[in-house]
Amino acid sequence: MRRAGLLLAAVSSLLSSSLTFAQAQTGASLSGVVTDQTGAALRDVAVTIRNVDTGATRTIATDGVGHYQASGLPLGRFEVRAAKQGFADETRTGVTLAVGQDATVDIKMQRNTADACASGHEFATTDCTLTWHGITLYGAYDIGVGWVSHGLPENGYNYEGASLVNRNGFQHRFLVAPNNLQQTGLGIKGKEEFLPGWSIVFNASTGINPQSGLLANASATDTINNGLPRKSYSYAIDGARAGQPFNDEIYGGISSTHFGTLTFGRQRSLGTDAMLLYDPAGGSYAFSYIGYNGTMAGGGDTEDSRWDDALKYRLSYGPVHFGAMYKFADGSAGCYSASATWTAANCTPEQAHNNAYGFDLGGAYGKFSVDVVFQQYNQAISVLNPLLGPQSPTQSFQSTTDSIDTNPITGGNLIDTNNTVYGIVTDNRAVMAAAKYTWNPFKFFAGYEYIWQNNPKNPLGVGASDQGGYIMSGVEDNNLDSQKLVNIWWTGGKYAIDSKTEITLSWYQQRQNDFRLPPTCSPSAGFRSSCAGTLNEGSLYADHHFTKRFDGFAGIAYSYVKGGLAIAIPHKPGVPYNYNNNCAPTVGGRFTF
Repeated sequence: MRRAGLLLAAVSSLLSSSLTFAQAQTGASLSGVVTDQTGAALRDVAVTIRNVDTGATRTIATDGVGHYQASGLPLGRFEVRAAKQGFADETRTGVTLAVGQDATVDIKMQRNTADACASGHEFATTDCTLTWHGITLYGAYDIGVGWVSHGLPENGYNYEGASLVNRNGFQHRFLVAPNNLQQTGLGIKGKEEFLPGWSIVFNASTGINPQSGLLANASATDTINNGLPRKSYSYAIDGARAGQPFNDEIYGGISSTHFGTLTFGRQRSLGTDAMLLYDPAGGSYAFSYIGYNGTMAGGGDTEDSRWDDALKYRLSYGPVHFGAMYKFADGSAGCYSASATWTAANCTPEQAHNNAYGFDLGGAYGKFSVDVVFQQYNQAISVLNPLLGPQSPTQSFQSTTDSIDTNPITGGNLIDTNNTVYGIVTDNRAVMAAAKYTWNPFKFFAGYEYIWQNNPKNPLGVGASDQGGYIMSGVEDNNLDSQKLVNIWWTGGKYAIDSKTEITLSWYQQRQNDFRLPPTCSPSAGFRSSCAGTLNEGSLYADHHFTKRFDGFAGIAYSYVKGGLAIAIPHKPGVPYNYNNNCAPTVGGRFTF
């Protein structure tokens, strides 16, 4: 009996070893690391491995370094899904395991909205969200004080502050600095699932000026200066926010975990999305040229950093993402005639051709990410200066034509110049590439955009509509002597001193070609803004988070122009900026929720 028992044990051991060996020959394993968007490891992520052929699943949790591993898997097709509270679920498909294969599938997760606030104490001490039944209220308040070496008086409509060199700035002064790191404002957004994996999404947000309580309104900064001599101007800017009830975004749509998100309404352009992601200063008005001036984000004009009546589609597949956007033509195109003596009786009503489209292709690998964006915008409008008033109709610093060198806008005009804007119209095309890399405690950023601008194929006329429903009483459709080429590049980095404090250093430059005809640029020939030129800005600031919601910042920006960009008004020779530089230190605080 003892010999029989020993024999049975030996046979059992042999069978067990054989089975283990067989599994080693036929089974497969799957492993990987799960990280967040910054590359930091995520622990306790539920990783579900599903056999597509049989439907069998196995769920495991990541360890302290974000690692997961599953062994003894059969050969076949698999799907890997990662889920963690506070992050959007991520799924990897198309995983095929062969006999004895050790496959690696790394997963990067995007942080989702934070947990909803359960109490006032939690709201004050954490970054929880004000969410109720999937609907979230959010916003920010950002205010500071600053000094400018060459500035102007502020007004209640200017939402960009005074950090950038200004064509009319002429005096050093202290001032209240609004919206330094972030636009002050309110928003409401939601995502409600109606079928498994399918949700309704919406967002509505607006910018408010913290110094005045007025809606952000770039157009109003021009109209309140209409008719004033240059020395009496307050800050006049151009931008997509023009006093609309929702001057940032208002859209709705549908989202699928597998097929992406499609939305319609007023939305940020693809270039604006990329700018906010790849600008080292995050689109800051106080410390970023591409944040303050939306030429890059709008693909040629700052007004086009947001598109009305636009469809937008986003899709992510593994580490790759894709975006597409189309804007339908809208608004009035006014009344136009090529005649130098045209009137309301002989001009021809125009149709709006201000459609636009764009594409974005990007991806991430480890701690490196990159995006390439293309944008085309027709009949783009740029409002550059307040309108000339009747008390100074011959001043050389203001263009005085409906369409350049054809018909004066002073005196008897088709459209009253009161509360109207004056703009230059172009067809714009732009290609941008940007990248960032995280190497803790550093983050590095770089980007470049090339912009083509041409006189519009379809002109706009007097009476055409602009952002926010403003009417154009002055229009220039043939402002460019030849094709205008603009180059914008930027670079910079962030250094995290600790978990609460960061230092950011940035540099930006915009260049334009010599698009003047005849191609002669000199003071004797009549140096113009159609000559080649550059604009530069550098900034340095520190940002410290006292709590999750409240941070304080201090920094300085310096900007200067030269060449054609140092001329104040297009096609008017010898009219320089009052000063070609501006130094702007700023200190302030921000509260977000």
